[in-house]
Amino acid sequence: MEADAHRALAAEGLACAEVTDALGRAHRHRAHVTGLVSPVPTRRLFGRVVTISFFPTCAERLGPEEFNFGRLFHQAVQGAATDPEHTVLVMASNGYPDVSLAGGTKLSRLTNAGLAGVLTDGRLRDFDELAEEPYAAWCSGEAVAWGGGAVTPFQANVPVVIGGVGVHPGQYVFCDSSGAVFIPEADIDEVLETAHQIRCDDAFHRTAIARESADDAHGTER
Repeated sequence: MEADAHRALAAEGLACAEVTDALGRAHRHRAHVTGLVSPVPTRRLFGRVVTISFFPTCAERLGPEEFNFGRLFHQAVQGAATDPEHTVLVMASNGYPDVSLAGGTKLSRLTNAGLAGVLTDGRLRDFDELAEEPYAAWCSGEAVAWGGGAVTPFQANVPVVIGGVGVHPGQYVFCDSSGAVFIPEADIDEVLETAHQIRCDDAFHRTAIARESADDAHGTER
């Protein structure tokens, strides 16, 4: 858990593009998601993943006594691999990206539990309330209507798919205004180190480009 605190500090100076490039040097699978929005776009999000998977609502099969947000939230948090402050709730809409999965009232549990934030491929409500909370929130857009008639919280801490990317509990996620990237647990330290090297290399190339003239040989960047 102390290691995750150091990783969070290491992630502070990075951007999603750098982390995505760093992961791409180790793996070829798609791991990034774009098109996310936030009530406070300047808030980066980093931490270990816990998940809630939603399912199409069916009162006969998915009774609210068992399948409700509060129960699934606490089940997810209890299964976290690290401290709450380094834990990110990832919610999968499972084909309902235009439906609200939660709003300010339900998500106040994140503040009570001390989580780093929430990320979903569905919508969230109450952006004005979420902006006042201490955690980061990223989603597909703001919703007006309640979504419980369409989807129901179904399972906690199971593998999910977000924007075509497979996400497993215990993985790491990094998100900023350009997008999000999911990093396997075994690769996190190498990815963060490589991302910082990429950042340094880019700074070096920018300095070299600033000194270019029309007569110079052009750079080798692609």
